[in-house]
Amino acid sequence: MLLETPMSAVIPSHPSVPRPNATIRARAVRCLRKNEDVNSLFKASPEMKLEAHEDSERSLESLQSSSVDPEVKHSDIWRFFREAQQNIFFINKQRLLAMEELDKIKKENQLLLDRVEQLEMQKQAGVGKDKQSMCWELLHRIDSMVLTGMINKEEAHDFRGLVVNNKFSLSDVFSDIQQKKDSELLSEFRQFLNGSKRSGLQIVHICTEMEPLVSSGSLAPYVTGLSLALQKKGHLVEVILPKYASLILDEVQGLREIEAESFSYFNGQLHGNRIWTGIVYGIGVTFIEPSYYSSFFNRERLYGYSDDFERFSYFSRASLDYIVKSGKQPDTLHIHNWETAIVGPLFWEIFVKQGLADTRILLTCHSFDSQCLEQPGKLALCGLDPARLHRSDRLQDNAKTHLVNILKGGFVYSNKVVIVSSIGSKGRIIQGFNHGLEPTLATNKDKLLVCPSGVDTSIWDPSKDKLLPSNYSTKDMESKAVCKLALQQRLGLSAHASAIIVGCVFSDFSDINMVDLKEAVRHVSRKGIQVT
Repeated sequence: MLLETPMSAVIPSHPSVPRPNATIRARAVRCLRKNEDVNSLFKASPEMKLEAHEDSERSLESLQSSSVDPEVKHSDIWRFFREAQQNIFFINKQRLLAMEELDKIKKENQLLLDRVEQLEMQKQAGVGKDKQSMCWELLHRIDSMVLTGMINKEEAHDFRGLVVNNKFSLSDVFSDIQQKKDSELLSEFRQFLNGSKRSGLQIVHICTEMEPLVSSGSLAPYVTGLSLALQKKGHLVEVILPKYASLILDEVQGLREIEAESFSYFNGQLHGNRIWTGIVYGIGVTFIEPSYYSSFFNRERLYGYSDDFERFSYFSRASLDYIVKSGKQPDTLHIHNWETAIVGPLFWEIFVKQGLADTRILLTCHSFDSQCLEQPGKLALCGLDPARLHRSDRLQDNAKTHLVNILKGGFVYSNKVVIVSSIGSKGRIIQGFNHGLEPTLATNKDKLLVCPSGVDTSIWDPSKDKLLPSNYSTKDMESKAVCKLALQQRLGLSAHASAIIVGCVFSDFSDINMVDLKEAVRHVSRKGIQVT
C-alpha cells in the first residue's frame, strides 16, 4: 500500500548544487571536422572569461539568496505529505465502511432468499400434506385454545365436530394453518361453523407404547396398526402417551408444546404438566410430561421399577384431567394392560360426571403375566377411595385378598374387554390359563372379546427389505421361492420347493397350550409340512 512506501520515495533529496566557494572554470571546447579528426584545442578569449565570471557571480548570488528556501520547502513537503496521508486514511475508512455495508446488504438479500425458499417449501409441503394430518393440526390448535382460555369446552366440542365432519373440505379452507395465529383460526372457525351431523367415532388411546415412538413388545405395533385401520374407516383416533426421555421423535410431524400448563391431581394436591402435541402417520399424538414428578418417565427402561404403580397411575389420572380440561368428549377411551387399567375405576368413580357421560371404556389385555398387586391405600394417590374399591366385586385380588389387583379393576370397570390371543376360545381363556382372574372373567364373560394377534403389513415390506436374499411382491412372486430355499438351507430342512413351511413364533408360554401345539406339529409333519 501507499502508506508502506519508504519516506525517501515520498520526499526527494535536494539536487546537488555547487559549493559557494567553488571556482567556476570555462570548459574546453573541441572543434571537430567532418572527418571527425580533432583540429586543435584553443584557449578562451578574454570576452569568454568575462562572461564566465559574470555567470559565476550570478549563481553565487542565487545560492546565497536561497539559503533559507530548503527548510521552507522541506516544511511544505511534510505538510503536503500529512494531508495526503490523512486523505488516504479517510479514503480507506470510507472504503471499509462501504464494504461492510455491501456485506450487510448481501446478507440481508440471502436471508430474504432463504425465507422465500422456506416459504416455498412449506407451501409445497402443505400441498402434499394428507388431509388427516391437517385435520389433526386443527384439532391440536383447538386444544391450545381451550387450555389458554380463548374458548370454552362447549365451543371446543362444536369445533371438533366441525373438523371431524368436514375434514376433507376444511383442508382446503385452512390451507396455511401454521402461519395463522390462534385468534385468526378462531375467527375462521366461527365463520365456518354449521350444524352438520357427526360422522365416525372419536377414539382416544391412553397407553404406554406406540410404534415407532416407544416399544417393548406387542402393544406398540397393535396401537399404531389399529389406529391406522380405524382412521381409514373414517374414525378419528388420538393417542396419549407419557413423554419418555427415550422417545424416538423422528417420525413426529409438527411437534409443539401447548403454552398453557395442564394440572392434574396426585397425592393430595395439583401438579403441573407440560403438554406436547404432534402427528405420527396421520394419527394425532399427545405427550404428557410431569413437571414435579419429572423422574417418572426419565428412566432407562419403560417398566420394572418399584414405583411403577405410582408412575402409571399418575399418567392415567393426568390423561383424564387433560381430556376434561381440553373439552374433549370422545366416544371411546381405549386403555391397555394393567398400566392404564386404573383409568376404568377413575372414569366411573370421578370423571363420568365431568362432561363424559356418553364416553365408554374399552380395555385390551395383551398378557395376564403382569397384573399389578398393590396395597389398597395406594389408590388414594390418584384420588380413589380405597374402602370403596377394596371389595371382591371390584379391585380386591381373588387370591391375595389383602391387596388390590389393578388389571382386575380394568376388567370390572370397562364396558368391553378385548383379550389378544392367537390360540384359545373365550371359554378356554376363562378356565385354562391359571392367571388367577377366572372368577372375574366368568362374571364378566358377556363383555369379553377374543382377537388373534394381527400383522401390520405396513411395518414390513418384502419388496424393500434389504436383508432378504431376493425381494418380492404381489406382482412378482418368483423371487419368494429364492427366499424360501435360503430359509430351508439355513434351518437344515430339506430343500423342496413344494413343501409348506410353518413357523411358530411366540414370546412366552402364557398363551400357548404346549400339549396341543406338540400334537399339531406331529400331525402336520406326517403330511410333509415343515415346522420350525
